Amino acid sequence: MFYKGKKLANINWNEYKEYKKYTSKKDNFVILLDFIKSYYNINNTFDVFDMLREDETAQMMLEKRSITNAEKLESYMNKL
Repeated sequence: MFYKGKKLANINWNEYKEYKKYTSKKDNFVILLDFIKSYYNINNTFDVFDMLREDETAQMMLEKRSITNAEKLESYMNKL
């Protein structure tokens, strides 16, 4: 999994928990998407999906929403 020629980082759940303290949003998945965009400065849906797919907890969040590819993730994000 690469981003601009560099390997994408794993989701830093400790930083996510800190980030979560400062949002009024309730949906953990929406908060996670915001966190990835903010903390890692990644806005490309394909890269976000790849990052989520590589993490066990994030993978469960994707499965819960029946998101199986980047196009479905993009559709989900556009509805927010």
